[in-house]
Amino acid sequence: MKSKVSAVVVLCIISGVCASVALAQEPTSGYRAEFLAQLTATENKYVSLAKAVPQDKYTWRPAPGVRSISEVYLHVAGANYGIPNFIGTKPPASFVQKDWETSTTDRDKIVATLKDSFAHLRKAVLALSDGDADKKVKWFGGSENTNRGVLLFFADHMGEHLGQSIAYARVNGVVPPWTEERQRQQQKK
Repeated sequence: MKSKVSAVVVLCIISGVCASVALAQEPTSGYRAEFLAQLTATENKYVSLAKAVPQDKYTWRPAPGVRSISEVYLHVAGANYGIPNFIGTKPPASFVQKDWETSTTDRDKIVATLKDSFAHLRKAVLALSDGDADKKVKWFGGSENTNRGVLLFFADHMGEHLGQSIAYARVNGVVPPWTEERQRQQQKK
């Protein structure tokens, strides 16, 4: 029993050290720091909203041929996995673009996938340097972009689909958790 407790303590210490090292690598200024702060806020909204939507609503779509709730979340996760390839971070082997958006409607799997995809994107941004901001990279359609431009695209893309997800949720009677919390705080005053 004592050796199991010791092993747990050692793992906790190592985890704490690893977490500290990971946090130390995050930039505190520059375009990457600004993007990562926005990414954290956006990720928190996506994950909390995805958890708040009932499982039975994940197949809901506003009209035929329009992405369902699950497909929107998987689309965002797919972008988080695939687009970092432009800035030098390959997608994980488990990511297969074909039929990705329709691969599951299971809420728990989708929430886990969203979290993993945001971690992948964060890793890709951390692999850049602040000096790489204006480095030219290949982009869609054979055009060029910069690393900063790719991150700006991400911010726009995530904002667009977050708004879509909020509208989908509200049509289905779900108030975004951060709005609900703000309303609770206002009622306390």
